Amino acid sequence: METILLTGATGFLGKYVIKELENEDVKIIAIGRREKIGNKLNSDKTSFYRVDFSKIEELEKLFTNHKIDKVIHAGALSSAWGKWEDFYDSNVLGTENIAKMCLKYNIKRLIYISSPSVYAEKKDRLNIKEDEVDDKNELNYYIKTKIMSEKLLQEYINKGLYTVILRPRGLIGIGDPSLIPRLLNANSKIGIPIFNDGKNLVDITCVENVAYACILALNAENINREVFNITNGEQKEFKEILEKFLKAIDEKPKYLKLPFGLLYGVACVIEKLFKTLKIEKEPTLTRYTVCTLGFSQTLNINKAREKLAYKPKISLEKGIEAYGKWWKENKKN
Repeated sequence: METILLTGATGFLGKYVIKELENEDVKIIAIGRREKIGNKLNSDKTSFYRVDFSKIEELEKLFTNHKIDKVIHAGALSSAWGKWEDFYDSNVLGTENIAKMCLKYNIKRLIYISSPSVYAEKKDRLNIKEDEVDDKNELNYYIKTKIMSEKLLQEYINKGLYTVILRPRGLIGIGDPSLIPRLLNANSKIGIPIFNDGKNLVDITCVENVAYACILALNAENINREVFNITNGEQKEFKEILEKFLKAIDEKPKYLKLPFGLLYGVACVIEKLFKTLKIEKEPTLTRYTVCTLGFSQTLNINKAREKLAYKPKISLEKGIEAYGKWWKENKKN
C-alpha cells in the first residue's frame, strides 16, 4: 500500500482530493496550516499534520518520520492580491522545499498543481495548448510565482525527479472560497463587469473533476515532464454560465457595463492606490479580474484525454445544480 503526501489539504481542492484518495488503496498524509480544519480530515486512511511547507525544517521532520511514496503538491497562496513576499515564500520557496525533499527521499512521483492563469492576457485566447505560455507574464504576483515554480521544477526534473504538472481552470463547487464569492460580492456592490454582452467564452471546472485528474496523474504511465490542462471541456459564454449560477441560488444579476479600456484603467489606478497605501484587502477590481471577465479563454484538454484517459465525472449542469442546492440550504439559514 502506497502512502501519498498531500499539501494544501485544508484548502478547497485539497479536501476533494482526499475524498478521491480515500477510494484508493493508499494511506494519506495530509498537511496544511489550518489545524482546526485539518483535524476534521483524520480518518482510518488519513492523518493530518500541521506543517508549513515554506519551512524546510518542518518538511524534513515529516519526511524523516514517514515513508512517503508519492506527493500531490496542491498547497499555494492563490489570490489575485497580496504581498510579493507571501507569494514568493509559499509558491516558489515552498515548491522548491517540496522538490528538494522529494529528490532527497526518492519519492516516486510529484504531482504539482499549477494554474492556467499563466495564460492570461489582454486578448481572446482559444483552444490554448500547454506550451503556449508567456514566461514574462506579470499580470499579478500569483501568476508570476506560478511561472517561476514551473521553471524551478524543470531543474528538478533534470535531476531525476518524476514530475507531472496540472493546470486546472476555474474551480467551482461546494465550498468554493474564491470564484463564486468574488462574483457575488461584485454583484451585490458595483455589479459584475461585463463586456461584449458577456459573449466571451470561458472554461470552468467542477472541483471533483480536478481531484479525479490528480488520481489519474498519480497512476498513469509514461507522463514524466508532462503538463496537462484540466477543464470540464464545456466552453460556454460567460453570461450564460453566470446567469445559470445566479438562478440556482435565487439571485438576480446586476451588471456593470463599461468599455474594457476604461475599466482596465480604473483597475490600474486602484491597484496603484492600494499598493501605495499598503492596503492588504483585495480590491474589488484588479487588472487580472478585468482581463478574465473581458476576454475569451478556452483550454485544449486533448493531451489529458489521451495520456491520462481523463473524462470529466461531473457536468457543469450537475455541478451548478448541486452548488445551488447547497447555497440555499447553508447560506440563507
